Amino acid sequence: MDELKRHIRSVPDFPKNGIVFRDITTLLKDGAALRDAVDALVAPFADEGIELVVGIEARGFILGGAAACKLGAGFVPVRKSGKLPAQTVEKTYELEYGTDALAIHRDAVRPGQRVLMLDDLLATGGTMAASCQMVEELGGEIAACAFLIELSFLNGRDKLRRYRVVSLIDYESE
Repeated sequence: MDELKRHIRSVPDFPKNGIVFRDITTLLKDGAALRDAVDALVAPFADEGIELVVGIEARGFILGGAAACKLGAGFVPVRKSGKLPAQTVEKTYELEYGTDALAIHRDAVRPGQRVLMLDDLLATGGTMAASCQMVEELGGEIAACAFLIELSFLNGRDKLRRYRVVSLIDYESE
């Protein structure tokens, strides 16, 4: 995973002072690195009967769509509230500076379907926890939560204790 990590740009003081933003656009633009990242993300789940990959807005769409194709699974987006056209299930969750809301189409997941939850980054875990709750409300069976990057110093796994969590690259400090 060190090879993948070399493709990630660190941008200090973005989006605010004291934050180091882990920019994956530098990985995404490199065809070989993108392929290697997707291969590594799906490898643990190749024989687990994944039927759907749920990707979280917005970078989770890029990796999730590619992962779904690789697994022969369908893809379902989780979007910010108000962005999906049909009936939705919505979940409000806490941010360090307020709240936000996510939505998924009410007909996106059938009861009993095996679902791989996927996003680019695990930070505090709130976004993924809210997304998992919506999928479970629809009857989906969550096989795991997968991430390209984990900021383990933010303890996001704590909110995801009920699930198997797989991450490829860990930043243990800011």
